[in-house]
Amino acid sequence: MNPPELAEVLLVPKARIGALVGEKGKTKKLIERKTHSRILIDSDSGEVEIHSKEENSEGFHKAERIVKAIARGFSPQNALLLLDEENFLEIIELDEFTGKSSKKMHSKKGRIIGREGKIREKIEKSTGARISVFGKTIALIGGIEEIEKARNAVEKLLHGASHESLNDYLMKKERMGKKFEL
Repeated sequence: MNPPELAEVLLVPKARIGALVGEKGKTKKLIERKTHSRILIDSDSGEVEIHSKEENSEGFHKAERIVKAIARGFSPQNALLLLDEENFLEIIELDEFTGKSSKKMHSKKGRIIGREGKIREKIEKSTGARISVFGKTIALIGGIEEIEKARNAVEKLLHGASHESLNDYLMKKERMGKKFEL
């Protein structure tokens, strides 16, 4: 009799399947090896099945988060940060801030990214979190405090804060962080 198995089916955008598979399947194999899971990918439908033995629930959930992170636009390298139990994935749904308007969504995504990616880079550098803007979401990877700081910064922009006021906010947070470090 086979031991019980955990299984999950995720829908990954077809544009992200290549990143999940990796060159010659290297990314998929690495995720499987590091999480002791089995990943089956249907490139035509975008369905990704994750399987693992029940006694490996921690590895199974890590594989699930890594696949979700890649699906939300993260590079495999950044998604693999989720192997560290101190790191988490948070996904912000843009339509909560824009409704169904694709024009507003495009505008909000542009505010988060900034010209040549400079705003996103500034938030990442200031907070320590990784940010991906993809599709109808903004995804964050980092520790609890890093994600909280990044989410606050992103939400300030989504609510209409200027880039200048965001910069002031981030600089204040940086100074506070340095002040409290011993």
